[in-house]
Amino acid sequence: MKYYTSKLIQSPDLQTLREKVEAALKTQGFGILTEIDIQATMKKKLNKDYLPHVILGACNPVYADKVLSIEPQVSTLLPCNVTIRQTEDGMFEVAAMDPAAAMGIIGNDDLTKHAVEVRDLLDNALNTLS
Repeated sequence: MKYYTSKLIQSPDLQTLREKVEAALKTQGFGILTEIDIQATMKKKLNKDYLPHVILGACNPVYADKVLSIEPQVSTLLPCNVTIRQTEDGMFEVAAMDPAAAMGIIGNDDLTKHAVEVRDLLDNALNTLS
């Protein structure tokens, strides 16, 4: 089972693309709660060089409320991660987790139904990027 969806995009830099990604997510009801800068973290912790790479913790509060109301421990699977990373050829990959794949392990059809809807929203956001 594929656990993410992704799209390759040409962009002058990560920050320019990040602004587009955040705007696309916002149109689907998501906000960014967290950020992890992989490039900076690996340099600091391991003195290892990485190409630009960030993980954005995206949250749609309406759906977060729905799934938390069904099963509070599902918070261990939140927020939805969306990554932006530069590839070796200079392109950028924008990838989003598949919440249905993640929540499918729980075996609760009510959660899975909402997770599929969230996956569709994330896909919609990615599909608007060019």
